[in-house]
Amino acid sequence: MDVSGYNAQEKRLGKALQDARKKAGLSQQDLSKRSGVNYSTLVKVERGAIKAPSVFTVQTIARTLGVGMDDIMQNVSRSKTISPNIVNATGEKKTSKNGVRFVYFDMNGVLVRAAVTKACLQLSKESGVTPDVIETLFWQHNSDVCRGSMSIDEFNTILAQRLNMLVDWNRYYLQAVEPTPGIASFIEWVAANYRIGIVTNTMPGLVAPMFERGILPQVDFDVIIDSSEVHALKPEARMFEVAVERAGVGADEILLIDDDRLNLAAAGQMGWHTMSFDAYQPEDSIVSVSTALQPAN
Repeated sequence: MDVSGYNAQEKRLGKALQDARKKAGLSQQDLSKRSGVNYSTLVKVERGAIKAPSVFTVQTIARTLGVGMDDIMQNVSRSKTISPNIVNATGEKKTSKNGVRFVYFDMNGVLVRAAVTKACLQLSKESGVTPDVIETLFWQHNSDVCRGSMSIDEFNTILAQRLNMLVDWNRYYLQAVEPTPGIASFIEWVAANYRIGIVTNTMPGLVAPMFERGILPQVDFDVIIDSSEVHALKPEARMFEVAVERAGVGADEILLIDDDRLNLAAAGQMGWHTMSFDAYQPEDSIVSVSTALQPAN
């Protein structure tokens, strides 16, 4: 591909990242696997073939290589950063071209890769009970626990009686759950430009430990709505009404990022902007969402 028409800044950025990768002794394939950045995207960034590459992608690459953004940028330009459209130097919150001022993220399936199956498999190995039996019990009671109408202790008792062993479900889940690759840098960028929140259907006692363990992005979310505390679940209207009230903006100024089509459909009916997210192909989802969140000014 002829890249002669691309801005020289993108080429310098690509060369700086390429030099850092080679200094680290990594191939492009190695860096792609370690960083979670799509191989094709990485190749294009190094070639300077992506105009104004997103800052969270560059940060992810740099972090994986063990170099700071300042070191990278010193080799790019003495007078400019990656792109005035991408980096928010003022710290002022923005409005997207489509009027979005507040972004809500689902937790399980967006910020982290949901770990129910993995947790159930571990319980199966320890108890000798097949995973389908354990998952069946989980889904029979999940909504009640997430709504707060059944305590986590009651749920653990049900599991313990069937598995004939003591069970702490939250411990198994926390051991199994993992951050979505690339999500931390992406959330940092969104938080720098917009007010953000979490709206999640979750069992009680999971959100705080996930922050403490660094599983959730280490940024200051403006609002966190835990279903077990508000006694409502997505896609119920009450959950979205609480979210609008706490965001302090109009429903048509909110974007929901979620992996569940029923939640997205319900939010859309409430007047929200919505976008789906695939935690197992996060690079494509991140690019899509970041494109939608380009600031109006």
